[in-house]
Amino acid sequence: MKKMITKIRYVGAFVEQPYNRYIVLSTAVKPKYLKLAESRELALRVSRAWSRLDDCDLCARFCRINRRETVKGAVCRTGERAIVHSHGPHYGEEDPLRGRHGSGTIFFSWCNLRCVYCQNWDISQKGQGREVEPEVLAGMMLDLQAMGCHNINLVTPSHVVAQIIAAVEIAASKGLELPLVYNTGGYDSLEALQLLDGVIDIYMPDMKYGDSKKARRFSHVRDYVDVNRAAVREMHRQVGDLVVDDNGIASRGLLVRHLVLPENASGTDTVLAFLADEISPDTYLNLMDQYHPCYRADENPPFDRPIMSREFSRALAWAEDLGLHRRA
Repeated sequence: MKKMITKIRYVGAFVEQPYNRYIVLSTAVKPKYLKLAESRELALRVSRAWSRLDDCDLCARFCRINRRETVKGAVCRTGERAIVHSHGPHYGEEDPLRGRHGSGTIFFSWCNLRCVYCQNWDISQKGQGREVEPEVLAGMMLDLQAMGCHNINLVTPSHVVAQIIAAVEIAASKGLELPLVYNTGGYDSLEALQLLDGVIDIYMPDMKYGDSKKARRFSHVRDYVDVNRAAVREMHRQVGDLVVDDNGIASRGLLVRHLVLPENASGTDTVLAFLADEISPDTYLNLMDQYHPCYRADENPPFDRPIMSREFSRALAWAEDLGLHRRA
């Protein structure tokens, strides 16, 4: 097999490395939010993000609720303060995130999706957790850094963008310098992503469906495919393909997750074709095979059974045929 060489221009220098699964960056790069903090741009983003809570458009639901005053009518059921279920090092994430010391995850409660097969339904649908001020959230980030985690992994963040940016400003002033991972269900507004430009280092969206009708039926959202694709395009525009350092740890870029569902309910072939044709064949893809019935799956065939090995093999073959060679 011919040995391929990938060249990438980054911070003013070419880096050459043998190509395998990653684009490798030889020099550690500081997160861009540090420059935003130094220039006071981050403080401006905080102000702009808080103001959007008054008529909230910080996820693609566009509830237009004043979340400073009420959560009534807000799908996310989250007001001015974020609700955190838990935080700590996580060793079950993709290799470029977990490394040797774990990905520093912060699990936010509630969600802007209503997936009938949700595998974390106790967090996303029951809202278990505690309300925290931005100062407390910043403290969690700094704690995770002190534990040696490789990044700050913000899980289900779409409905708490304002709270996250406020916490990052505080944490950056106190020494935070880890990459930020935006670990999302993929139903994100462009308004929110514009606020996050230069704040987030690694975007990790789900691409759940290739058919909006199925998304409407099984996750109770409208126009998922159009919204999701617009979001992924913007994420890729901001951060590009996934880049890792000499130790294989991600420093910047896009990492896409796609859960293979029974009877191709997720439209895997369509999702993968979009990534290969309209984003990049160098997209780092985690094609996930761990689907098992949860929550209300037994009420919604075909989600009442696990996927079959042949269904996942078919998904792998589609990815291979499309040239999506960077896979978890």
